[in-house]
Amino acid sequence: MNLYEHTIVARQDTTQNQINQLKEKYTKIIEKFDGNIVKTEDWGLMQLSYIIKNNKKGNFIHFKLEGHGKMINELEKNEKIDKNLLRYLTVKVKKFDLEENFFNKTEKQDKLNNDEKK
Repeated sequence: MNLYEHTIVARQDTTQNQINQLKEKYTKIIEKFDGNIVKTEDWGLMQLSYIIKNNKKGNFIHFKLEGHGKMINELEKNEKIDKNLLRYLTVKVKKFDLEENFFNKTEKQDKLNNDEKK
């Protein structure tokens, strides 16, 4: 099985209930094609670099997956027609970094506070 990191960006006005439904929907697709979700991270609402479909912000959801190419093809096929999503990205990796949580708000706030004290 191959290892993938898959990120989806939902519209800024997506509710938490809709985000949970998106996670559930794509989890079912992954499991249907004999894939395995190693980790799911909800990065939350973040500023986009540029406006996409009249959205300045997006809700980011990140999956770490094990599976085959057919699973990725099916995921991306469903994401192309999903009106709640702005963008998606799949990257094939050699191994996962499971310790680091890149968008954990408490770590960012601690780092900012320490930089301000210096």
